[in-house]
Amino acid sequence: MPATLLPPAAFLAAWAFLAMNVLTPGPNVLNTIALAIGSGRRAALGAALGTGLSITLWCLGMVLGVAALLVTVPATRLVMTLVATGLLIWFASRYLRRAASGLVARRRGQAPAPEAKRGLSARAGMLRAMSIMLMNPKALTTWLTMTAVFPVDRAGPWDVAILCVGACLVAGAIHAVYAVAFSTPAAGRAFMRAAPWINLGVGLFFAGFAATLAGTLLRHI
Repeated sequence: MPATLLPPAAFLAAWAFLAMNVLTPGPNVLNTIALAIGSGRRAALGAALGTGLSITLWCLGMVLGVAALLVTVPATRLVMTLVATGLLIWFASRYLRRAASGLVARRRGQAPAPEAKRGLSARAGMLRAMSIMLMNPKALTTWLTMTAVFPVDRAGPWDVAILCVGACLVAGAIHAVYAVAFSTPAAGRAFMRAAPWINLGVGLFFAGFAATLAGTLLRHI
């Protein structure tokens, strides 16, 4: 196997950003928890597999498409960094608002568990997760940002392969942990009570990423 062209830090930054996005409460996370509660661990682990496979498809489609665009129009890198900075600011503000509203709801005693999805097999759970992920606007904005966080214009075939395999493993592993950990209604309710603090941490994380990208923009001015 030939050596990769990019340093490990490039992959770690991209996977860290992806992990924070996958970790936070959203359609796919709530679907995995609901399957664990209603249909059991097997269906929820099927959903974890489906999430990992869908992430791989998003990775290949976005990274290869953007790489081709950057070869054709090199100035696109600056534009995409600007777009990614704006998206990260939007992500940060959205999660901080969710944290604030969640803490208010928690003070009022409103911390519902996700609605259970009952009677699904592992295959059905996998297909359900894939359909949610492939049609999720959050996934599109996440991967638009990822193409600026990860140096797509300098990536070779092995870099793209390593990025996508790692992304699949990161997303699948996080959802597998959810599938195992949140297999009871009590665990689901505990997760929902912790959701505001998770959102707060992720909002601050995305704000830091936005500041880092903004710094790279300023260096190009």
